[in-house]
Amino acid sequence: MANLIESYPKHILCFSHLRWDFVFQRPQHLLGRFAKDATVYFFEEPIFDSKNDNYLSISRRGNLLNVVVPHLTENGGAEAVNAALAALLDKFLDNAVLDDWMFWYYTPMSYSFSSKFKPKLVIYDCMDELSAFKFAPKELIGLEKKLISRADLVFTGGHSLYEAKKLHHQNIFPFPSSIEKKHFAKAKTQKIQPQDQAYIRGPKLGFFGVIDERFDIDLIRDISKARPDWQIILIGPVVKISENILPRASNIHYLGQKSYDELPAYLSGWDVALIPFLLNESTRYMSPTKTPEYLAAGVPVVSTPIHDVIKPYGIKNLVHISGDSNGFINSIELELSKKDKRAWLQQVELHLKDLSWDNTYQEMKEKIKITLKNLNTISVAS
Repeated sequence: MANLIESYPKHILCFSHLRWDFVFQRPQHLLGRFAKDATVYFFEEPIFDSKNDNYLSISRRGNLLNVVVPHLTENGGAEAVNAALAALLDKFLDNAVLDDWMFWYYTPMSYSFSSKFKPKLVIYDCMDELSAFKFAPKELIGLEKKLISRADLVFTGGHSLYEAKKLHHQNIFPFPSSIEKKHFAKAKTQKIQPQDQAYIRGPKLGFFGVIDERFDIDLIRDISKARPDWQIILIGPVVKISENILPRASNIHYLGQKSYDELPAYLSGWDVALIPFLLNESTRYMSPTKTPEYLAAGVPVVSTPIHDVIKPYGIKNLVHISGDSNGFINSIELELSKKDKRAWLQQVELHLKDLSWDNTYQEMKEKIKITLKNLNTISVAS
């Protein structure tokens, strides 16, 4: 059997709407692993801070992993920005043999300035329904259709998103959120909580992630008012919404953004973990990575009825599913009253046994290998 490393291009150019140094999530987990076999260039959205000419800054994050940031002089509108990005990409790929490159897209918006290039393989890893997000560009839906039509291989970030996209592509596969179990299992043996959490006394209910338009502010406010003795720990950056609308109370603690490495230490002090997302278009197809991360830490979870949390976690009774604040409060009270969680922990361990980012990476590599083989067969036949 041929070495897989020899079977796909040695360079990956990934177009992302998320910055590498923002919240550590799916792109970092996957592209960090693909950088074991290929030189990865993680191409971010532009920053408008250049005083003279447009340019690309390239910084190394690993032996074969590079973050590419376009620096533009001004935001002259979508057409001007795309023209500037196209010119920078032209220069970046000037001497590249594109048959040795794979383009990997997280955002269809990048297709507007990169569509003219013909790499050996085009992958669209559709991790979210971006068109439903707040401030989504109106061009996004049309560009996604073009990208899906051009892509050789499509992945989705969950099963519900797969169901929504599967009729639009013949070579599409669901890859739900995965987990680094050993990393989050550190919470089970962590003895000392971080300083900004250690002083907080009382039952701790925690959330980590981006606090944005998907976050159910009213749910948090209701829980806080109903149970002032419970302490609500919220970790993560606030984006796309004003901090002024966030609920404020003596038992709500905003600890800001923490690094991926710090998260198990915070989880170690939580009695219950929360997934408090609204039910709307922006959450309809989401598959929260935090679900298996909370569980791997051994922390009980209460979630709103997000489809990809209900199935499989709710169906298997690994996570409580509640549709309102009363349901959340009842589920939290139930968990706080439990003395023995060994049976539940065994069920969690069994469910998470084969779930890992390493396995996801290996399975994606296999899909890439098969796709390239099929493309080569078609090329030879023609």
